[in-house]
Amino acid sequence: MKIGRLLLRFLVGGFFVGHGTQKLFGWFGGYGLDGTAQGFEALGLKPGKAHATLAGVAEAGGGAALVLGAETPLAAAAITATMLTAIKTVHAKNGPWATNGGYEYNAVLIGVVLALAELGPGPISIDSLRGRERSGTGWLLAAAGAGAIGALGAHFATSAPPAATPDEPVDADA
Repeated sequence: MKIGRLLLRFLVGGFFVGHGTQKLFGWFGGYGLDGTAQGFEALGLKPGKAHATLAGVAEAGGGAALVLGAETPLAAAAITATMLTAIKTVHAKNGPWATNGGYEYNAVLIGVVLALAELGPGPISIDSLRGRERSGTGWLLAAAGAGAIGALGAHFATSAPPAATPDEPVDADA
């Protein structure tokens, strides 16, 4: 299965590089950081620019690491976090099916990257060349857990009440 894992890494990782750079730089028809930030704000992901930056870096960086077969469990965690956040903020309300704007596709992508975390990137990878290929059920669970924690962090960051502002000074002469 040397070629199968390589194909999955290139296909899924490559698309995530593209998806992340759409957010960050407006490449491949994306909206760039400012446009993505506005869209994230409308979804309730505030501050939009911070969330857009983190999502873009996680997708582009996780995708690049996946393509290279470098730190595959970390790449899987980053991608899982962004997909779980997308499910929570956009797709869950639409049910599972992609035809209705649901989370089907996001779930499949999570399954693919977590399967790669368990299987490892394969012999045609940076990790294999360095003799540092991490794989197995423990790495799958670690990637899934880290991805869930990342998505929870995004959720709690957006659901926290706004910072309190100091009270207006009282005018004693009034």
